[in-house]
Amino acid sequence: MKSAPRKPATGFKGLKENWKDDIRSGFLVSLIALPLSLGIAGASNFPPMMGVLTAIVGGIAVSFFTDSELTIKGPAAGLIVIAAGAVDELGRGDAVLGWHLALGSIVVAGILQIATGAMKLPRFADFVPLSAVHGMLVAIGIIIMSKQIHLAVGVAPSELKGKAPLELIEMVPHSLLNMEYHIAIIGLVGLMIMFGWQYLSFLFLKKIPPALVVLVISIVLGQLFHLFEPTYRDIKPLINPGEFTLSYNASFAGITFDLIPVFIKYVLMFLLVGSLESLLTVKAIDLLDPYKRKADMSRDIVAVGAGNVVAGLLGGLPMISEVVRSSANINNGGKTRWANLFHGVFLLVFVTALIPVIRMVPVAAMATMLIFAGFQLASPEEFKHIYHIGKEQLIIFLVTIAATLVTDLLIGIGMGILTKFIMQLSYGVKLSDIFAPKIEIDVNNDIYFVRVTRAAVFSNYLALKGKLETLPQGKNVKVDFSEAPYVDHTVMENITRFKNDYEQAGGKMELVGFESYQTLSDHPLAARKNQRLTVIG
Repeated sequence: MKSAPRKPATGFKGLKENWKDDIRSGFLVSLIALPLSLGIAGASNFPPMMGVLTAIVGGIAVSFFTDSELTIKGPAAGLIVIAAGAVDELGRGDAVLGWHLALGSIVVAGILQIATGAMKLPRFADFVPLSAVHGMLVAIGIIIMSKQIHLAVGVAPSELKGKAPLELIEMVPHSLLNMEYHIAIIGLVGLMIMFGWQYLSFLFLKKIPPALVVLVISIVLGQLFHLFEPTYRDIKPLINPGEFTLSYNASFAGITFDLIPVFIKYVLMFLLVGSLESLLTVKAIDLLDPYKRKADMSRDIVAVGAGNVVAGLLGGLPMISEVVRSSANINNGGKTRWANLFHGVFLLVFVTALIPVIRMVPVAAMATMLIFAGFQLASPEEFKHIYHIGKEQLIIFLVTIAATLVTDLLIGIGMGILTKFIMQLSYGVKLSDIFAPKIEIDVNNDIYFVRVTRAAVFSNYLALKGKLETLPQGKNVKVDFSEAPYVDHTVMENITRFKNDYEQAGGKMELVGFESYQTLSDHPLAARKNQRLTVIG
């Protein structure tokens, strides 16, 4: 196995060693973060400037508490639906009150994140089936696009108020036929840039974030089309970023007795969905880290939770470890968490110097960036990927999407989990095995044999993982599934990741006993049934 290059120093020694690389990457990431943070906040029914505030807190404050060296903290498109819903439902028509109460729910969710991280509970993220998680993210992407496409062609926000996602999708033909063509031109140009930038053949242009290009060109077009004139007052074509202030904004005073269940619902949504997204990002970035560093998931959730408390108190959106900006940090040569801090510092400079320019940004430009972000979440490639893993995974995936679009995120992911349970029972997995695997560990000639003798499924993987974590590092381990009747996709993916981590730490792990298994698709990590034990039919 090819060894990783020498790891950069951390702490202040790492700052002294890598400050040039981290400043450069932090600056380039801040150019991506500025327009996206404005757009995400606006779509969340928050003052747009509060999205930048969250990114600043995530950069400057959180960097001192996390040990995830390459992740960038800030607002994410995946939480737009929850934040906007919190403002609408808690405010009951009063946007300002809704914002203040939504901030209160963010603060409480942040406190709970700190508690869950301190109790090492982020490991329970492995309980959620991966197909349901992907379905939830796709549904979020569809919901984002269902609203932003109307704003990109000049539909007045008042016409969209109170509309459910399916209603917004149904409205698309009407909006396209009744577009305001000046605004639609800005939207079309923005979409062409966002979707086409990756296909440019000039490498030096690819270094420029397409969102920044959209920002600049849309401002020019907005001035050319006189979008600042009173003629467009009903459409509100230019963003109102609000003021950038560091003052207390969260509130609990307006929570009446009948709002308590709604408040709790959004606390749980911010906690569960935000933590899941953040943990998935940290896992993904750890795999991309050229230095093969592994973040402490619990510590990272504590850091993000602390950032959410601060951001919520000051008026900002919830933050996560955000995957697009984190990937850009790696691609731009970031070495340590100081890149995240520098990205926050540059954003602070931008918002204090560029407020007059930000007031000239068309809403349509922000909408195109969010349509692109939504499309990335709900890309057709996601459907193809899930189908390739297995038809049973596609069913769980589609049920989660449909339930989320019709109801909300919590019910949607709950329906995905329920569908997974029903399918596993239909495959012959015993009800008694769903939460209680049987695992035996023996040692022979310094080789550790781990025998899994019951079905290995997402709901009992934590028990298997717990047993594996008790094994000493640097040993030869064989995990034998020959007596298990069924192994699902979530277990296959998670245990393969565990195997890779164990081997990077100097040990050797083999997954054996699959000779008599039939896989449910040709994907290497597909669910599989043991033909010898005739689980099905």
